[in-house]
Amino acid sequence: MDRIDLFRTFVRVVECASFTRAADTLGLPRSSVSAAVIDLEARVGARLLHRTTRQVSPTQDGAAFYERCLRLIADVEETEGLFRQTSVGLSGRLRIDVPGRIGRLIIVPALPEFLARHPQLDIDLRVTDRAVNLIEESVDCVLRVGALGDSGLIARKIGDLALINVASPGYLVAHGTPGTPDDLGVHLAVNYASPSTGRVEEWEWIERDEIRTIPMRSRVTVNSAEAYIACCLASLGLIQIPAYDVKRHLDAGELIEVMPHHRAAPMPMALLYPHRQHLSRRLQVFADWLDELLKREMM
Repeated sequence: MDRIDLFRTFVRVVECASFTRAADTLGLPRSSVSAAVIDLEARVGARLLHRTTRQVSPTQDGAAFYERCLRLIADVEETEGLFRQTSVGLSGRLRIDVPGRIGRLIIVPALPEFLARHPQLDIDLRVTDRAVNLIEESVDCVLRVGALGDSGLIARKIGDLALINVASPGYLVAHGTPGTPDDLGVHLAVNYASPSTGRVEEWEWIERDEIRTIPMRSRVTVNSAEAYIACCLASLGLIQIPAYDVKRHLDAGELIEVMPHHRAAPMPMALLYPHRQHLSRRLQVFADWLDELLKREMM
C-alpha cells in the first residue's frame, strides 16, 4: 500500500473499531488490514491502537494521528479531483439512506433531473426507516426526521417538517368536525405505535408555546405510515401526519385538514455525515440539492 492508502486503512479501523469490519468495508483480507496498521505504526514510531479480543480503540497518539489523517485524506482527495471537477464534472457513487415515504414520494421523482445534471454520478439510494451505521455500512449520509441522539455524527439541519390533523369526509359526516382539542373527547383516532418501541403516540398540539398531549380513544392501532393513512381514508379516525405525506389526498378531497390552529410540534429534519474534516464535492453538491428539494416540497 502507498502511504495514503495506509492512512485510509487506519482511519477505517478506528471508525469501525474492528479489523474484521474494516476489512469487510474495504474489500480486503483481514490480514492485509492488520499488516497495514503494523506497517504504519512502524513508520510513525508509535503504537496507534489498543487491541483486545472484542474491540480496537485508538491510543492517545492514535487519536491525534486519526484527526491528522482525516485532514490529509480530505486534502489529497480534493487535490486529485481539482481539475476533474471543473473539466468533467462530478463522478463516482454516493450511498444515501433516507426514510421510506420521503424517498418514494419526494426524492425518487426528482432524481432524474439531478442525474441528468450530473451524468457521471451514480446514486445508491437506500430507503429504510431503521438506524444505520454509516461507517460499517459504507453510507455517505443519511436523512433523519425527529430528535437526534448523540451519535458523534455531523448534522446539517434541513428544517422542520409540518404535521397536520386530518380526517376523511366520511368520518366527519358520521362524527362531526372537531374545532379545538376540547372536542376530542367524543372523537376517535387511529393510533400509531412506534415500530421500534411499540409505544403508542398520544394526540399532540401546541398551546401558548407549550406542547400538550392527550390519549385518544381508538379502535385501530397500526405501526406503519401506509396503514395509518389507509385507516384514515377508511374513516376509522383522525390522524396527525406530515403534510407532504397526504398532499395528494388533500388535493383530491379524500382527506380534510381539521383544527389547523392546533397542530402538533413540527419535526426537525437533518442530514447526518460521518465525522470527517471535509466532505467530498459530490456529497456537498448532493446535500445542497437535497436541502433545496426538501424545503421546496415539504415545508
